[in-house]
This record gives sequence, C-alpha cells and structure tokens, in this order.
Amino acid sequence: MSTPLTPPQEPQKLALITGASRGLGFSLGEALAGAGWHVMAVARTVGGLEELDDKIQGAGHGAATLAPLDVTEPEQMAYMAEMIAGRFGGVQLWAHCAIHAAPLCPAGHLDAKDFAKSVATNMTATAGLIPLIEPLLRAGDGTALFFDDPRAGEKFFGSYGATKAGQMALVRSWQAEAVKIGPRIVIDTPAPMATATRARFFPSEDRAALASCADEAARIVAAL
Repeated sequence: MSTPLTPPQEPQKLALITGASRGLGFSLGEALAGAGWHVMAVARTVGGLEELDDKIQGAGHGAATLAPLDVTEPEQMAYMAEMIAGRFGGVQLWAHCAIHAAPLCPAGHLDAKDFAKSVATNMTATAGLIPLIEPLLRAGDGTALFFDDPRAGEKFFGSYGATKAGQMALVRSWQAEAVKIGPRIVIDTPAPMATATRARFFPSEDRAALASCADEAARIVAAL
C-alpha cells in the first residue's frame, strides 16, 4: 500500500530584531511570530526578551531565539552573525529597532556621556551591523527594515535628532547602493506611538490619541 505524498514544508523564515525587548521591536516580534516566523530577538534587557518569549509561546505560533546581546559591542555582534550563518544560513528580515533616546535638553547643555551613548547606539552600532548582516540578507533573499523619526533640528532634540539623522543618512546611502544588487532596504515612518520613550519626550501629551505599538507592528508586517 502506497503512502500518500505530502508536499515539503516551506522552511521557516527568520526575522532578526535588534532592539526587541520593548516598544515597536517587542510588538514586531509578537506579530512576526504570529505570522509563522522564527524570531531572533536581540536586546540587552533579559527580562523584556523573556516576556516576549512568554507571549510567543502563549500564543502558540512561531518560535523565538533570545539573544541577550548589546548592539554597541562589536564582538557580540560578530558572534551573533556567525551563529546565524551557522544555524540558519541567512536572514529573511532584519528589523533594526535599537535606539538610545537621550533626555531632551538645550544644545548648550548637552551631556557628553549621553551624547556619546547616542552616537554609539544610533550611529556606530548601525554602521557596524550593516557589513555583518548584509551577507546574511543576501543569502536569505532578505529585507532590512529601518524606522525614521525626523526630529533633526527640533529644539531640545540635539542628541537624539542629530544621531538619528546620521543613522538614516547611512541607511539611505545603503538603500541607494542596493537598488540593483540587493538586499532590499525599507525605511518606514511609524505613526506616533504610546511608548515609554515618547512619554519621556512628551510627558503631558494625551496618550489616548497615539497609535499602539501592536497596531503599527501589524501594519508593517502586513506591508512586508
């Protein structure tokens, strides 16, 4: 008696999320796992990563690999890239959500340590990650996803605005270079969301008028 043939299962897609322990990165992890992706969640905050894993496990869809790593540490990021190459071969999506949002202050009162941390997280880490992850995206026919927040030049946003603008200038250069040869680079500008970072920036704002991270994540995943 012959055994009915079943079609081979499509390999599970891998989504690498840097900055996955809170905010939009956390919600993207949930949404992508719910859509059947394997999520590699990277962040320094172990508790946030474990909470994300609990949500994914509780929903019963997808799976997660937790990577409690610091994007500003080049050796840790090199290790992560090597591990992905060895285990998965490539990446189908890289969503870069890691950001340092320094406290608002006048340009004449910038704190040197806060500014250095902004440069390290928002610019230097991005510049280091692109060469590491680009080969993985090519191998996986993948997409890199970045999030713009055009605060450059606004009063009191000197540290965050300048370093976020620098990050996006680098990403746009990469996007232009990759048009014909890949990988695909997508820049999204999310709606204002009710995040802890935004609450620090605008403490008296009516949060009821803001979008939820879950809704924005669902929109982004649907567009992908």
